[in-house]
Amino acid sequence: MESTKFVYYQENDMLVGWLEDYPDYRTQGASLDELKENLNDLYQDRSTDPATS
Repeated sequence: MESTKFVYYQENDMLVGWLEDYPDYRTQGASLDELKENLNDLYQDRSTDPATS
């Protein structure tokens, strides 16, 4: 199992976060679980994109 570090903060009623490996790409979620799911989707998109490899 691979792990990736992320950073997040609360802005109003949303959590905003990004992956340490991709700091220019941010996502958000209403809960920590939703944010983690969105970050996972972001990781899948970025790690399979030939332009970012």
